[in-house]
Amino acid sequence: MVADSANPIPRILITPGEPAGIGPELIVSLAARSFSAQIVVIADSRLLATTAQQTDTPLSLQPTTLDAPRRLHTPGTLQLLELPLAQPSVEPGSPLPENAEALVRSIELATQNCLNSRADALVTGPLDKAVINQAGIAFTGHTELLAQLTDTPDVVMLLATTQLRVALLTTHLPLRDVATAITAEKLTTTLNIIHREMRRLYQLTNPRIAVCGLNPHAGDGGYLGNEEQQIIQPVLNRLRRQGMQLIGPLPADSAFTPRALSNCDLVLAMYHDQGLPVLKHNAGQNAVNITLGLPIVRTSVDHGTAYDLAGSGQANPDSFERAIRTAIDLSHPQ
Repeated sequence: MVADSANPIPRILITPGEPAGIGPELIVSLAARSFSAQIVVIADSRLLATTAQQTDTPLSLQPTTLDAPRRLHTPGTLQLLELPLAQPSVEPGSPLPENAEALVRSIELATQNCLNSRADALVTGPLDKAVINQAGIAFTGHTELLAQLTDTPDVVMLLATTQLRVALLTTHLPLRDVATAITAEKLTTTLNIIHREMRRLYQLTNPRIAVCGLNPHAGDGGYLGNEEQQIIQPVLNRLRRQGMQLIGPLPADSAFTPRALSNCDLVLAMYHDQGLPVLKHNAGQNAVNITLGLPIVRTSVDHGTAYDLAGSGQANPDSFERAIRTAIDLSHPQ
């Protein structure tokens, strides 16, 4: 939930993600920067201390509890909520399934404390789904677990930069399955979530949402596909009558032009690779993943575990830093 004035210092919980990936070293690196919030990392102190030593980063770990008074982050320190790993001695790039249980537990713990208002937002580092499943834990991703933990039936993935916001109607589906997954019910639910969350999180009175078509030229009047005529347009017309500002369905190659983007607050893409290549080209390392529809504020990095970079000191912390700053802004809007 969005925090109120009763807690003027935002408390942001962070899970570093897979210990053998780049998450822990990004957290250690970001500890040197200033944040207008209390930053609490849920992790194993041995992992963070070793990571700081390996990366030659000065770091003071400060154990804390969520019952303690809130205090602002001090550069060079990390406030730590201890959660031991089964195997804290991890070789960069070589994940251990033995640690999976603690990684899932860190998400559960963070979510519970956001739900009970002991914390204001959650920022998650990247996990490896395959490694967690190898440990015998059914895990399809952060978003699905968070939806389960918060009893939320429908959520929306939003990727955001300072210039562009792109939400996805469908996410990780084979391209051959996308058209079947686009239904009037799903589109209606998704647009309602986006409209509500843009009002709640971004304080937009009536957000302008540009909606892409599915087919080239948005179907070209039915000659290149009829999903626009049979599904997308009728839903947009109905929701417009309810007061929503909806633009489209637009051909994707028109929706992402500077002129079109200047007239909207968000673009809804029909599938993953319709919208995200444009956003990532625009953003570089500055995109943030925001889960819309949850009763808590959750942001995440827009990259994976990057095993090939783990331990090299070459990982870029920009997305993680922006995820933290976005969590602060969304949980304590000005």
